[in-house]
Amino acid sequence: MKNSAFNTKVSRRRFLAAAGAAAVLPTIIPATAFGRSNKKAPSDRITMGVVGWGMQGPGNTNSFLGLDDVQVVAACDLDKNHLNAAVDKINGHYGNKDCKAYHDFRELMAREDIDAVMLAVPDHWHALVATEAAKHKKDIYGEKPLARTIAEQQAIVKAVEKNNRIWQTGSWQRSTPNFHKGAEIVRNGMIGKITHVEVGLPGGHSDFAKTGDQKMPSDPPPELDYEMWIGASKMEQYIKARVHMNWRWNYNTGGGQLLDWIGHHGDIAHWGLDFDNNGPSEIEGTGEFPAPDSVWNTATKYKIELKYPNDVTMTIAGGYPEIKGGTKWIGTDGWVRVDRGVFEASNEDWRDFKQLPDDMAKVKLYKSDNHFRNFIDCVKSRKPTITPVQTAHHSAIPGHLGLISMMVGRKIKWDVKKEHILDDKDAGKLLSRAYRSPWKLS
Repeated sequence: MKNSAFNTKVSRRRFLAAAGAAAVLPTIIPATAFGRSNKKAPSDRITMGVVGWGMQGPGNTNSFLGLDDVQVVAACDLDKNHLNAAVDKINGHYGNKDCKAYHDFRELMAREDIDAVMLAVPDHWHALVATEAAKHKKDIYGEKPLARTIAEQQAIVKAVEKNNRIWQTGSWQRSTPNFHKGAEIVRNGMIGKITHVEVGLPGGHSDFAKTGDQKMPSDPPPELDYEMWIGASKMEQYIKARVHMNWRWNYNTGGGQLLDWIGHHGDIAHWGLDFDNNGPSEIEGTGEFPAPDSVWNTATKYKIELKYPNDVTMTIAGGYPEIKGGTKWIGTDGWVRVDRGVFEASNEDWRDFKQLPDDMAKVKLYKSDNHFRNFIDCVKSRKPTITPVQTAHHSAIPGHLGLISMMVGRKIKWDVKKEHILDDKDAGKLLSRAYRSPWKLS
């Protein structure tokens, strides 16, 4: 799609034609046709569908609802209660009943009048939903990590590039001032040559869904299509504590705290290092795991040591108090640490900067003040977002490789350019996962 404005108008004309209104020009349709009277005309708006209404979906959707050049027209979820809540929220915002509900994401993606989609589904669904969206020429706002495995991430990158889609990852810290300032200080050499980076992530598990002791197998509730929810993953008996929000604590569907957070603080580490399209060559991880058949079986404590280009080393850790949360770059002339609501540095003067002064910032990083606004602006301009698909891919790779190293119990070596594990067939098998029939990743 070479011209976003032209193509979004075409898609809406097709939609209007299907409704018997092809003769009406978009420029004279009142804005009330698609929403409130203070909204932009339909021809000026990006139409969106949202897939997933669990943990991230509602917040992401609220942010898009707050943009007057966006119209959310469809919602999809496999839980009827979640789906009804999504439709009610969207229709309530616009004061109409225009939002269409979908059980199957493929039906939503097939709509030609939808320009973009927001995807907030469990990790084991990322690849199938994202590649379907790209195939149908949708621009995509997708959550981190990019996918459950590196092979699935590669498939998403390929699909997005092949179909010339705009992609924004939910690694929203890049659109926050303290993270931007920290990375820009590092990129401008203000702490000298970087020697080491500490990436502190959470350990343990968190019962996000407040399931308590509901960890015994049972029949799925009638409102949830559990067969579809499991999707391509291995079929396991329904356990309430393994589904909504808590799917991330089971390796069949998620990647634990490590993969849940690497797309945030690991992403920021790469940004400061100028490694958005680079990665580690050696990875050695150790972890503490519950029994494999535990309801929650992801690592509760872990530490990964990595070697990067330019003699940079990195430690990624969860459950180690000495590694503070967030990202800390350590250089020959100082250090900088950033976390949510935190900026610390060896030079106290830097703490007072809202942003790096122009005379200090010879290297200026991509600036975004609103992650969702940035996505929509890029859908219109066709310019890359602040967290494009290639960046999301490389940001998550250290976490994936660290988990693989922990699982095989030894150091692994990674070919950054060819993207495969060297001289270790067993470790290499863990770059992908088997798909349950009939699901296939094209």
